[in-house]
Amino acid sequence: MQKEYGDEVEFVLVYIDEAHALDSAWPILRGGAPLVEEPLSYEERCAVARKCAVGLALRDFTIVVDRMDNKVGRAYAAHPDRLYLVGKDGRIAFAGAPGPRGFRPEELERAIRRELGLDGGERD
Repeated sequence: MQKEYGDEVEFVLVYIDEAHALDSAWPILRGGAPLVEEPLSYEERCAVARKCAVGLALRDFTIVVDRMDNKVGRAYAAHPDRLYLVGKDGRIAFAGAPGPRGFRPEELERAIRRELGLDGGERD
């Protein structure tokens, strides 16, 4: 989607508290997943966000990091992950269901197309 709509939509990843830290209740130990411990400071959280961005090849995204109070993550009910689209008017145009089951990029793409006024067909 970044390649398709990146000239018209700004894609931002908000890194919140780590869902799958090694020292958490749900660590991910499969190959390719960044192995990290739960950050104890904002600086550590920023370092983990950078590590995850590199490990998941997210170089085309603007990445911002939630503070240690997790205010943004709580406000958007974002744990462990969630997709949102902020419309041209600054309001939430799409709020996906909480992940991982609710992580459905195809729904976000439909919302982007609606917001941009594109029909349901192929892109020009």
